[in-house]
Amino acid sequence: MSSTGLRLPICSSCGKPIPPFERGTSFRCPNCGEVVIWRCYKCRRLVNPYICPKCGFKGP
Repeated sequence: MSSTGLRLPICSSCGKPIPPFERGTSFRCPNCGEVVIWRCYKCRRLVNPYICPKCGFKGP
């Protein structure tokens, strides 16, 4: 068996991988626009904060 090397996106709030079947979302940082922020369904629903690793922007 060979590994396909599939890399799942990581939630920017909780750090867990977001599986393909989950209703996560992604968007560019509202401040710098250079980093793609990924959010899992649970963190979006609970309004958990995230921090942009490039510019330090903190979002809801």
